[in-house]
Amino acid sequence: MAGHDHHAHDDHDHGHSHDHGHAHGLGGGHVHAPASFGRAFAIGIVLNTGFVIIEAGYGFASQSMALVADAGHNLSDVLGLLVAWTASVLVKRAPSARFTYGLRGSSILAALFNAVFLLVATGAIAWEAITRLANPEPVAGVTVMVVAGIGIVINGITAWLFASGKGSDINIRGAYLHMMADAAVSLGVVLAGLAIVLTGAGWIDPVVSLVIAGLIVWATWGLLRDSVTMALSAVPPGIDPMAVRTFLGARPGVATLHDLHIWPMSTTEIALTAHLVMPGGHPGNAFLLALAQDLRKTFGIAHATLQIEEADGPACTLAQECVV
Repeated sequence: MAGHDHHAHDDHDHGHSHDHGHAHGLGGGHVHAPASFGRAFAIGIVLNTGFVIIEAGYGFASQSMALVADAGHNLSDVLGLLVAWTASVLVKRAPSARFTYGLRGSSILAALFNAVFLLVATGAIAWEAITRLANPEPVAGVTVMVVAGIGIVINGITAWLFASGKGSDINIRGAYLHMMADAAVSLGVVLAGLAIVLTGAGWIDPVVSLVIAGLIVWATWGLLRDSVTMALSAVPPGIDPMAVRTFLGARPGVATLHDLHIWPMSTTEIALTAHLVMPGGHPGNAFLLALAQDLRKTFGIAHATLQIEEADGPACTLAQECVV
């Protein structure tokens, strides 16, 4: 095979220093975690972690599964903030001889752990709520109202921390919306506590906890699905592989291409490899550097490696689409 391996990215790419404050989210869109919001992440995580512990403790003490479920919901966003913050730090780790991509893949593992942990915890909450429905227990409605009210304040403060960046930054906007949603869920728990105080109906609490559990599953299922597909090196959902194939095939001098692979190195960067068959021979580094810039601009693919093959050389063993 008369081929040559060439990294189709410029000197800036070689240092992997590009876009380190940026991440391609699980959905393929841009996600940002600028350093200026590092303090907001830290404060939000500390405030909400403390509240989760308090809310869960009072939930068990007051026999309220709604409070426990709301604590689980708040925990989901604490983990989400941790994943976003950790990913923004880990992508800066330099590659080593053993970890040639650095620790970029750890952000995928973190997202997968986040999703699995939340679904297991939610299953336990739902099971307990169903048990409570069969045998309702008296719930301290006033305690539920007070603790959930504190939750509204905590989530409101955290949302305020991210409010200034919600218009220009998707990750910050996500954090803002999550905290606002948490405040709304806490408001629901307050109303449930009020209903318990007014009616004394024990079934209200487990029903509210089941609704919250459903919300957690609905919000987490997409994270689980996307993190699993990323762990299996699937093409990120924001990229059309046929469009990439057509784009590469249309480059001047390219007759055919094969062994095209597009996968997420992390939730931060997308990688591509391909063999380009060019009858005219190797096109030179300028062609590869320009192609790398075009791939980044058009598809957000920051790490491209292209192998050039001459048409009259030995057949490539990877030319067949079914061969990996």
